[in-house]
Amino acid sequence: MGDLDIILIIKMIIVGLVQGFTEPIPVSSSGHVMIASEILGLGEQGFTFAILTNTASLVAILFIYRNDIARLTVNSIRYVKTKDFRYKGDFRFVFFIVIGTIPAGVLGILLSDFIAENVSMTTIALMLFVTGIALWLIRNMKGKKGESDITIKDAFIVGLGQAIALTPGISRSGATIISAVAIGMKPDTALRFSFMLYIPVSLGGVILGISDFLYEPNKADLAIPYLAAFIATLLMTYIALKWFMGIMKSGKLSFFTYYCFLIGALLLIFF
Repeated sequence: MGDLDIILIIKMIIVGLVQGFTEPIPVSSSGHVMIASEILGLGEQGFTFAILTNTASLVAILFIYRNDIARLTVNSIRYVKTKDFRYKGDFRFVFFIVIGTIPAGVLGILLSDFIAENVSMTTIALMLFVTGIALWLIRNMKGKKGESDITIKDAFIVGLGQAIALTPGISRSGATIISAVAIGMKPDTALRFSFMLYIPVSLGGVILGISDFLYEPNKADLAIPYLAAFIATLLMTYIALKWFMGIMKSGKLSFFTYYCFLIGALLLIFF
């Protein structure tokens, strides 16, 4: 393997680490991946690379929430079969995840090409400022709604937040958590609902992108760099989400406000 190949692997690992670290936290992973790719001279990595790293993040998140997913799945099936009241709460939660997934699913299909063609560093900078302001506004909110208190309206509002986050620079986790906290959810409920919403949207993107990945003309040459990026993203997503869970418990979201403002300002100055 030549020096250039090793350099490419290192660059891919760095981008994977950026994707993994920023996916769970409210600072926009897509925006940061674009910034990292620009700085490293990689240009746009394309749809295949995005699907690969998003899949790695999805795997990490599925692993962290594996017990919740198993419980919700089994109990929802039990409720459908038996109508036993003991399982109704988990069935309702799954139903609300479906409702919350609809806005991003519809807008993603309709507007994905338009969004991809109208993204710039200035757009990312401005959207980071928007994210920072929203985080500042909800920094001291402590809701009371648990999983059993969520309504269809709540689920749809948080789903709209996820749809808005299709714009690079708007954090998906940030938009959903901000929306959830703003309508009164407890921090732990907001966090869990946010990442449960992420799973079907991300899984849908992976399924839709399989054909693009299979017919990627350079995938043989890029197999090792892609594998390195996948592993880096997987491990870093796990670490970052575990860390962010602690941040949510402590309620110190204002840190991310300052970070969004700083990165947004740097983008406007240097790009």
